[in-house]
Amino acid sequence: MSRAIAHAEGTAVPETVATRAVVTGAARGIGRAIAARLVAEGWEVVISDLDADELHRTAVELGAHAVVADVATDAGVGALIDAAEARLGEVDAFFGNAGFALMGGLDTPDSDWARILDVNLMAHVRAARRLVPSWAERGTGRFVVTASAAGLLTMLRDAPYSVTKHAAVALVEWINATYRHRGVVAQAVCPQGVQTRLLDDSGPLADVLSRDSALTPEQVADAVWRGLGSGEPLILPHPEVRDYYIRRATDTDAWLRGMNKLEQKLESMTEPAPPEENQ
Repeated sequence: MSRAIAHAEGTAVPETVATRAVVTGAARGIGRAIAARLVAEGWEVVISDLDADELHRTAVELGAHAVVADVATDAGVGALIDAAEARLGEVDAFFGNAGFALMGGLDTPDSDWARILDVNLMAHVRAARRLVPSWAERGTGRFVVTASAAGLLTMLRDAPYSVTKHAAVALVEWINATYRHRGVVAQAVCPQGVQTRLLDDSGPLADVLSRDSALTPEQVADAVWRGLGSGEPLILPHPEVRDYYIRRATDTDAWLRGMNKLEQKLESMTEPAPPEENQ
């Protein structure tokens, strides 16, 4: 990667210059947009996903290198990083974008919990385990996780998504607290509604998130690029999320009451209408 810049507070933040990166979940959506932006900025990029056909089409269109991998397993993460290092020489930045939602509550089966934990959290843990120690030794590295505003707030109607995205943010915080002075920067990307399949599949919740304010994946990628330059741990494509996060922290009870009102609104939108009486 580039040389580190010493900041007044004694930390070190790598410059945003051409480097070598891995982006997971990159066949479409936010991952594809991030990869496209990095390639356009001169980075050499390995992209990964499960859908081999779509991934290879994306790689050709972007000028990236495709590696099909299942990041839900330790073997899959290891194979991806091995292949990326063989192609790039070294991995300087890792963008953990693979993730999914279940739209489930407390009745979500353990098997589904296990799968979403593997993809939305453990894939990042396993990648960090492979990459961060070596970055700390050479004094530079970048670890970026697409965590969603759900990781700072919550996601109504989806307990597994909320829990795993909160955990992903916690991982980013821990890496920063532990390795920042050694040149490793970890960042969490936390957008609200984005025009992706996840929003399309969220049912009535899509209206609460507001399709009118939903960003395109390209707008999120622009925010990510700006965030790489700042080095701030939270990248917030929707600036209003910062205010929500502050409210949640400073008056948790009021914030939760507000979220519960939204839940009641959702319930009124989804409850079946009472049967009509015969006249």
